[in-house]
Amino acid sequence: MTDLETIFVYRMGQAEETLAEAAKMLTSGFSPRSIVNRSYYAMFYAVLALFIHTNTPHKTSKHSGVIGIFNKEFVHTGKLDARFARMLYDLFDERMELDYRDFAEVSEEGSRSAVESAREFVFAIKELTEK
Repeated sequence: MTDLETIFVYRMGQAEETLAEAAKMLTSGFSPRSIVNRSYYAMFYAVLALFIHTNTPHKTSKHSGVIGIFNKEFVHTGKLDARFARMLYDLFDERMELDYRDFAEVSEEGSRSAVESAREFVFAIKELTEK
């Protein structure tokens, strides 16, 4: 296995593990804020794995920069449906608000929706990388 393949496997594993954590947190009654955070990061790690798999340059550590590259390289080119960009943007915005805005709240239903979005998103990335 090459170094890039090793990193890809690591990042996809990180995405799947984080998604599993979010799902378990949901069924265990953890705070909706924490569930949204884990759901977003599952998606973020899947995007990083996709970049590694496709050798997409991404010399940025900013989440907004990574999302911009994702949109340019995978959504605008038609490799992934635009709804995946919306899912990623929406969860990024929600996570930012919950992490940094005073008194921000999310409902249990909102956290359930976050897990469902992350599950669909990670599955789509995995499916794309298996082609």
